[in-house]
Amino acid sequence: MHFVIYAVDREDAGNLRLETRPSHLEYLKGVDILYAGPLLDEDSEMCGSLIVVNASNLEEAKEISRNDPYFKAGLFKEVNVTGYKSAVGPT
Repeated sequence: MHFVIYAVDREDAGNLRLETRPSHLEYLKGVDILYAGPLLDEDSEMCGSLIVVNASNLEEAKEISRNDPYFKAGLFKEVNVTGYKSAVGPT
């Protein structure tokens, strides 16, 4: 089943995203991902993450989110994990 991890950075995170990015990208290599990338603000600056994962259930998807180095570093002010069904595009 597919799940969306939608995470918004804290405003005061400063360079934390850039400092943690290498370990975040390395972590994602071990996750069954459909697609992923940063959310961008109106100035095209990274301000969060959108990750679509393949997981057995919601709890597994939440565990993937909690184990992400970004999450562990305290980068996010908000994280939502929800089921997802593709209607158009890759399924």
